Amino acid sequence: MAGRRAGKRRLRYALYGLAGLLVLLIALGVPLGLYLRRDEPVVYEDVVEQFKYGSVGTEEEQGVPFLVWAVLPDVFADLLPAGEGSGYERLGFLYEPGSTRPIGTTIREKPVPLLGVNCSLCHTGTLRAAPDAERRLVYGMPANRFRIGDYIEFLRAVGKDERFDADTLLPAIERRFPGELSRLERLFYRYVVIPQTRDGLRDLDEDFRWVDGRPAFGPGRVDTFDPWKERFDFDMSAEDAIGTADYPSIWDQRPRRGLALHWDGNNPSLLERNISASLAVGATAGSLDLGQLGRVAEWLLDLKPPAFPSARIDSELAARGKAIYDRECASCHDVGGTEVGTVTALARLGTDAERLRSFSPELAEKMNTLGEGEPWAFSHFRSTDGYANSLLDGIWLRAPYLHNGSVPDLRSLLVPEERPEVFYTGYDVYDWKRLGFVSSGPDARREGFRFDTRLQGNGNGGHLFGSDLRENQIEALLEYLKTL
Repeated sequence: MAGRRAGKRRLRYALYGLAGLLVLLIALGVPLGLYLRRDEPVVYEDVVEQFKYGSVGTEEEQGVPFLVWAVLPDVFADLLPAGEGSGYERLGFLYEPGSTRPIGTTIREKPVPLLGVNCSLCHTGTLRAAPDAERRLVYGMPANRFRIGDYIEFLRAVGKDERFDADTLLPAIERRFPGELSRLERLFYRYVVIPQTRDGLRDLDEDFRWVDGRPAFGPGRVDTFDPWKERFDFDMSAEDAIGTADYPSIWDQRPRRGLALHWDGNNPSLLERNISASLAVGATAGSLDLGQLGRVAEWLLDLKPPAFPSARIDSELAARGKAIYDRECASCHDVGGTEVGTVTALARLGTDAERLRSFSPELAEKMNTLGEGEPWAFSHFRSTDGYANSLLDGIWLRAPYLHNGSVPDLRSLLVPEERPEVFYTGYDVYDWKRLGFVSSGPDARREGFRFDTRLQGNGNGGHLFGSDLRENQIEALLEYLKTL
């Protein structure tokens, strides 16, 4: 549990140090108005705004002083990867016009305002109908452009950079937020906040050494459970499974209650899934805001995915495709299907084994220790022998496919011989013919990430159901899948 928690403890000690400074200032008769901040999360009356920007308590363990975080791309622009946009946009963060922070980030007002994250960071995607079309935000969609691996690598590099000091960062804060810090606050940032943040980032570097030498996550993917192994003090040098997987969609949760959740079906509880995600990014039993988490979860129960443009659907062809879907797919993927929400054994499914292998019985046992003494104490985690059969609502916007994102479009999923060895992800222009995002060509290469299916954990084999269909049946089935 060591490094990350040690780093966050240092930050909390820094805040305690500020409290001590305030006591001294009182004794000296110095006005306190410049120092005091609300010790409250920022919440929103509108549930959509809460989903995008509202706190659920993740700032407690992994919160970063917002003013420092905001200027890191200004000071360390050379450490950002090449890509579209500027600053954190280069890492796939999504900004709305006029916003000072991206979707999925939160603020808790402390003596030092702390930035955290919430579920929309990984579950808000974008779509363009053509290269020159306006970009559309889609809530509940997998974050198809967010590069969490590159974000972690950026923070690791920043923390080790010799330029990370008050003489560099304070002028950058003043340029970005003129007049925001008083003289006393500048002193506190110089001698406490900035040094402690640097130390926390160096602890982060230690905590994520297990990713070194592994295939890059790329956009829209993350290894969810290896960070838990780090927290539970597993010997990461002995953990050789690659747990990297796509972000799932989180819309339309009501029919998913009680189904096998996560890619390997390791938990059927929506509540445990939601809480475990919050704990993973910084919440603690004490800071977790179950009320706000519950508000968003209730909204997600009935959030519908965007409909495929009706003008692009051949209704007669789709009707023929429905009969094929009912015969070939519905038992595993339709509400009420005999196998929907259950786990299909890997031996039958044949897809890449690494994500399944990474969630071991030992980890399941540890996960079920979380929340001991709390009303929400975990008890449902288990290891399985395969991958879960999920519902296909909004499937047109959930590319790339399979649990590890190794198949770029629905056409390739149904026609295995068309699955490319190498393609590009993170480019959000839609391929209306193949039903996925454009994954080849100069634009995809320029803006996207090179996904190599030959790397460990990236295998694109398996899920051969329906692969014996004739071409006209495939076309009909694809047309029907547009309607889900």
